Amino acid sequence: MVVNFLKEFCRVVLPLVRRTPSLGKHLIGLSRSSTSVNHRKLVRNGEEKKSVIWIEGNIASGKTTCLEYFSKTSDIEVLTEPVSKWRNVQGCNPLGLMYQDPSRWGLTLQTYVQLTMLDRHVLPMSTPVRMMERSIYSAKYIFAENLYKSGKMPEVDFAVLSEWFEWIIKNIAIPVDLIVYLQTSPQTCYERLKQRCREEEKVIPLEYLESIHNLYEDWLIHHKSFEVPAPVLVIPADHDLKKMLHQYEENREKILMAHC
Repeated sequence: MVVNFLKEFCRVVLPLVRRTPSLGKHLIGLSRSSTSVNHRKLVRNGEEKKSVIWIEGNIASGKTTCLEYFSKTSDIEVLTEPVSKWRNVQGCNPLGLMYQDPSRWGLTLQTYVQLTMLDRHVLPMSTPVRMMERSIYSAKYIFAENLYKSGKMPEVDFAVLSEWFEWIIKNIAIPVDLIVYLQTSPQTCYERLKQRCREEEKVIPLEYLESIHNLYEDWLIHHKSFEVPAPVLVIPADHDLKKMLHQYEENREKILMAHC
């Protein structure tokens, strides 16, 4: 299994690292005693503080709708998950392969997700506010964790992925000022998922969404599993489009003024 991981890493990850020089600019060389999330705020050569907001939630919780709503506001940069990359790595679809055979392809996908999300985090900011769809934290704390807890990721694979994650958050600045959690019931997500009918998602059962929901709740609501790197704004997201847009407008100031 380790040999397979190293082969996949060399084939997929190393070429991408070579093509991502921006990563080196964000290495911060923190010692173990100075890795508190409160000290990893993004400061670039004395620039005015900018705001970074993560939109978190289950599959089909309404993240795209939320991002589209705020993208119409000036001076906001929206970064969606790089799903198109996850669907095409040298002609292969690791996202689809993972859903079909998670035990075989879970590490491959999650390693690539970790890299591509990191690339999103370290992109230079061109606007005062950046909104991101999910984060490298939820990639590890929710989706990789679910693979491992469900017995679909071997312990050695999970250990390797975890060591990579721990190194990243200790050595690379990953700023965040607010986490917006779209709290949605698994049943609602399941119904929405069936309606949008994305090819890779056709095999997702309700039980999978329930597992993801529980991991999110333990992390962001109950604080039972992992450290939360920023304040959390919970928005109930079981409602229809009209109601959700109203809620986004009601919470606009809280979200956009997160750094104040």
